[in-house]
Formats: sequence, structure tokens, C-alpha cells
Amino acid sequence: MPQKPEKLDASIVARSRLFTVEQVQLRFSNGVERTYERLVNKGQGYGAVMVVAMRDARTALLIEEYCGGTDSYELSVPKGLVEPGEDVLDAANRELMEEAGFGARQLEYITHLSLSPGYMSQSIAVVLARDLYEKRLPGDEPEPIRVDSVDLYALSALAGQPNFSEGRALAALYLVRDLLEQRGELQR
Repeated sequence: MPQKPEKLDASIVARSRLFTVEQVQLRFSNGVERTYERLVNKGQGYGAVMVVAMRDARTALLIEEYCGGTDSYELSVPKGLVEPGEDVLDAANRELMEEAGFGARQLEYITHLSLSPGYMSQSIAVVLARDLYEKRLPGDEPEPIRVDSVDLYALSALAGQPNFSEGRALAALYLVRDLLEQRGELQR
């Protein structure tokens, strides 16, 4: 494992309601010094979660909602912030109920994924949800979210759709497909 660089200085250079930009001065083990900037999500103090919810043995739920970052309606999996006092599995089930109108009797933590570790500090927990039942909780979404689905063996086609661009969601779907195949719970 390489030696981490020495942190010479760190300061906040910009703030918004949701984000902080931190500038960090580093010295690497070979003496080279660099300034890095990273985006720190202020609202993620308790973490975030994304849910691969299985409607049946090979069909995962998707949601379509407006995304400010791309200024478009995008397909993805249910996701959101972990609230104070919640664990990751409770947060996953709550987000699933708020965004897709389903709860899950069976929840399993899979892994954590980052979006852009070179520039962002955030990561998100991937949770597999199965044995779904209908249950809707009120959420913080400004309009109703459309619920869709995808066959786990149609992920390449999903990635080609113009309204699906979230790499973390695609990675989570592939990870779940591979896991279920390895366990012998999913077959073409």
C-alpha cells in the first residue's frame, strides 16, 4: 500500500446549501506538492443508500424522476440519504417505500460505491431488496415518481437508453445480477 501524502493545509473555498468545496495542499512521498479540490456533500453525514429491488427473480424496479444535474428525467434505482438514527437497511426500505411504493421483507447490504473518488468524498451503500409488498410512504419528491422495471439480462440495452445515465445504478444492477448468479438464484 502506498504511503498517503502529507496534508500541509486544508481550507473551505466555497459553500452552498448542499456542498462544500475543500482545497487541500498535499506533499507526496517523492516531495512533489499538489493542490487538490474536492466536493464534500454537507447532507451526507449519515450516508446514502441505493436499492436494487427485485420485483421477481430477475426483474429489478427502476424509478424515473427529474434530475437537476442533467436537467432531464432519468431512470435509476431508488436512492436517498440515511437519516439520523437509521441504519442502512432501514433507510433502504424507507426510500423504496417513498420512491417506488414498495417495502421489502428481505434486505441485504451488498457494498459501497463512490461516484468520482478523485473529486468527491461521497459514497453510497448498495442494498438488495426482495420479497416486496406494496406500501407507500410520503417522501420529499416534488412530483410523483414513475415506476418502471428492467430484466437483469437486459442491462446493456438499459445502458443504451437516452434517459439512463447513472453509472452507480448500472454498477449496482450488474453486481446484484452477478451475485444472484453466483449463488445459483438466477439463471438466463
